[in-house]
Amino acid sequence: MSLNRIIIDTDPGIDDVLAILLALAAKPEELDVMMISITYGNVEVDSCLKNCVALFHVLEQELKWRQERGQLEGFDAMKKSKPIVAVGADHPLEDEMLMADYFHGVDGLGGVHTSHPHLSPADTWKTLFQPPPENATAEEIAEARLLASPSPSFTASHVPAHKEMLRLLRENPKDTITIVCVGPLTNIALAAAEDTETFLRVKEVVVMGGAIDVEGNITPVAEFNTYADAVATARVFALTGPTPITTMPPVPLNKSTLPPYPTNLSRKLNLTLFPLDITTPHQLMKSDFQAKLKPLIKAGSPLAEWVSVFVHKTYEKMNSLGRNATSNPGLELHDPLCIWYMLTRSSPTWMTFPRGPEDIRVETSGQWTRGMHIVDRRMRKKAGVEQVKSPGAIDIRDPMESIASVVHINNDIGDVTAEEPGDNGGWLSIHKGNRVNRIVGTPGEEAFGPYLLERVFG
Repeated sequence: MSLNRIIIDTDPGIDDVLAILLALAAKPEELDVMMISITYGNVEVDSCLKNCVALFHVLEQELKWRQERGQLEGFDAMKKSKPIVAVGADHPLEDEMLMADYFHGVDGLGGVHTSHPHLSPADTWKTLFQPPPENATAEEIAEARLLASPSPSFTASHVPAHKEMLRLLRENPKDTITIVCVGPLTNIALAAAEDTETFLRVKEVVVMGGAIDVEGNITPVAEFNTYADAVATARVFALTGPTPITTMPPVPLNKSTLPPYPTNLSRKLNLTLFPLDITTPHQLMKSDFQAKLKPLIKAGSPLAEWVSVFVHKTYEKMNSLGRNATSNPGLELHDPLCIWYMLTRSSPTWMTFPRGPEDIRVETSGQWTRGMHIVDRRMRKKAGVEQVKSPGAIDIRDPMESIASVVHINNDIGDVTAEEPGDNGGWLSIHKGNRVNRIVGTPGEEAFGPYLLERVFG
């Protein structure tokens, strides 16, 4: 059994697909891909699900093509695991729906299903995830079973993704499953709310999201995944702190929300964050991509042909949007970076913020700042701990520092949530705030693109 058992929670768009391919191309001893949990995000959830099914459909064709040529098939993790695919949330907890189809295309993959229908699965794939209605006749049930022939590469689930996630956490030993989140965190928030203690059996939650010392990619301050469901992100982050209630999002008066977490939880959530600060510099250069895929496309590789369509569409879109238009653009590998971490996490070149976990909070109600990741940039210390300060922070003298006080806080929730003079929000309290591990160093920005190409395409 692999020491790295993972669930991938994803909204399959372009870099999500590259991340999934990198995971499935692993060796079984490197990764056990137990489940792919589908959420809305880049496009609507049905399109995200179709993209995931299409990925497996293309991989089945690719393995057949490689076998006929006498090549090593690869994708051993997929063949060994036959991961569960489960459908999750189709909208945010509270925020208005936002999609990134302007960048990823209306189908999430640059229109590949329309331009290359021979690489798309037949529409009968939908029946895999739709059980017959309760009042179905025996003939209707038999017909549904015939249409829903099991896939050789994945296991379709009729159970909502967050419930399937909880089942796997419940049925496996504690600290053996990592959830890699590369889309909005709605499914994760639903699982955490439904059964918090079972959810906390997770070994680690790896999140691609946020922007700390760089600009956002959907607003001046927010990254897409967080902006798409800021409330879900805030709820998940709250579980990393000693007192989750202190960073939970405010409850709106006119909307139904998930319940608060139970008090006295058994432990804190171990969460590792990959913000834009670290993901953006890791790019797949067009020249490297073409050099690798052109010979494969010419030889007839279904996978190379399929991936080439939406990656080249992305390069074209980047230039049309005026993003430093160049003849050799780079596709930012936000989501795949999280999988690289899972494959090579024992390497000392992976570095977290040197002063330990950070109190990173998520803005959920700001008119212009929804989804912003906020850190304390003041030169003030938490009681009894070294100052944790973002590398990009500006030193500002705070006139209120002289009156800030730290008092003993007992186990009563009312005392814990009380504000102290000069410390609105409890940023200086060791009993309040989040504790997020942030990645600030990797094995190499320029090394990752070629690594991904070699791993996926051989």
